[in-house]
Amino acid sequence: MVTIKDIAKAAGVSPSTVSRVVSNHPRISKATTLKVKRFMEEMGYHPNVMAKSLVSKTTQTLAIMLPRPAEELFQDFFFGELLRGILTQSTRAGYDMLLTAATSPSDETETVSRLVFGRRVDGVILLSSRVNDPLIDLLNKHNFPTVLIGRTEDRPNILSVDNDNELAAYDATQHLILQGHERIGFVSGPPTLTVAHDRMEGYRRAMREAGLTVRSEWIVEGEFLQQSGYRAMSFMMSLPERPSGLVVIDDVVGFGVLRGLTELGFKVPDDLSIVSFNNIALSELATPPISSIDIGTYQLGYTASQMLIRFIQEESVHQNRMIIPHRLIVRESSIQNISKRS
Repeated sequence: MVTIKDIAKAAGVSPSTVSRVVSNHPRISKATTLKVKRFMEEMGYHPNVMAKSLVSKTTQTLAIMLPRPAEELFQDFFFGELLRGILTQSTRAGYDMLLTAATSPSDETETVSRLVFGRRVDGVILLSSRVNDPLIDLLNKHNFPTVLIGRTEDRPNILSVDNDNELAAYDATQHLILQGHERIGFVSGPPTLTVAHDRMEGYRRAMREAGLTVRSEWIVEGEFLQQSGYRAMSFMMSLPERPSGLVVIDDVVGFGVLRGLTELGFKVPDDLSIVSFNNIALSELATPPISSIDIGTYQLGYTASQMLIRFIQEESVHQNRMIIPHRLIVRESSIQNISKRS
């Protein structure tokens, strides 16, 4: 079996230098790192991760806590892009990722407890936050390195990366108002999720400032799934007075809205104008292309991973909460000649 000493002798460096290369130590020059890694590859050397972990008391592994069952999660392209950002940064820093999911809040707590108290990971990235989230309370109580993609009011000291979701929803609603719409509805997500709460507040604020009425029957709550948008249209478009504009909490939900409207014989944007969130690649390919708030999904993931690794390595983290800017991408789903309306 090839050892660190064998690699050191072949590369003409000390065993400690080889060890630092294995640990991705920042003080080792790029040239030395490349030389050592070349000999490691040629000689078939693979670091003993368990032994290294016992010595250094680190695992070089981060956990990602998925917010819902994986079969649902990966129907949403948003999370794929979020994970791409996390993995890009963590891989560059020499960290592996462990994905874990649970079927209930209690299962989440048990799963994370095993990872934390079993010292199987160095830190945790939470992909969403709930109101009064017990998972955040657990990690915060034990001061375990954690970054939340989202926002929590209960634990302002926790590291987090987020958008200004209230402002993003305000901008989406304001866009429809500037198009001449006065009857604007909202297809939301689960009210227990902070992102759904914040976007609802932004929608309500824009309507209030414009002097427009928010009607309860024009607000439908559901999951981040196509079926939620589809079912929302079955209800909303059967109302005696329907909205003319609609803010949708997520592009995937928006696809369900489009499918429901098509089956009911309505046209977008002639019968209903739509703005949604996340600007996933398929939103531009929908019929019609969907106007969407780009929240910088990749950057959310990349920044969360970067912030967590810096904290683990005891580097300075300049601020606990990072806000990734958003922008509205206007497409055909929300642009029309409003004068054609009755």
